[in-house]
Amino acid sequence: MENNESGSVERDKYYLSRRTVMEMLKDRGFSVPTSDVNFSLDDFRRIYGESPNIDLLRFSVTHLHDPSKRSLLLQLVGSRLFGVLVFKILVIFCGPDMVNLTSVRSLADQINNEDKLTGLILILENQMTDKARKSLDLLQLKLEIFQITDLLVNVTKHALKPKYQFLSDQEKQDLLKKYSIEEEQLPRMLKQDVMARYYGLEKGQVVKISHGDSDVKYRCVW
Repeated sequence: MENNESGSVERDKYYLSRRTVMEMLKDRGFSVPTSDVNFSLDDFRRIYGESPNIDLLRFSVTHLHDPSKRSLLLQLVGSRLFGVLVFKILVIFCGPDMVNLTSVRSLADQINNEDKLTGLILILENQMTDKARKSLDLLQLKLEIFQITDLLVNVTKHALKPKYQFLSDQEKQDLLKKYSIEEEQLPRMLKQDVMARYYGLEKGQVVKISHGDSDVKYRCVW
């Protein structure tokens, strides 16, 4: 990487973190074009330059299949109404400045009227003030916050990482019935766990973790 170039360190940081977020959302089942996931550094530099404008880095994607991540959108097709279930998430890079109360209020004004937006990912380079954190309820949707340094490497790409499979509600009930246990008796995975955050898991979801065919365990998110 050309760290001797002006802005190259910052540029590379945006490039790597944006690529990881694209991979993360694709792994969650969102509609992310392969071309965006495979976006090269040269492509990124050509489009965004050596000192990218963070407003141009924001993007949104939709999820059309996961029943737990849907909002109802009515579309008029011919003379009939069809219910099309869509979950839309927006990714925003907050830049090098500290995120304060004014930042959150401005963000709320921008996104609360955005059509069918149900999720938001904020990528921070600096800290967020206490007042800003207390005001996050102004953002009336599911919110996830990542430090940009946590996204420079995709945590799932490690060669020794196990396979993660997320159980449906029915599969979860079948598992509990099979072992005659309650949800609270399952081993736990904290919601703050790096893998739980990567996949956007919610409390109560059960994960099947496999190291090969013989080493299988289950974790319930708490």
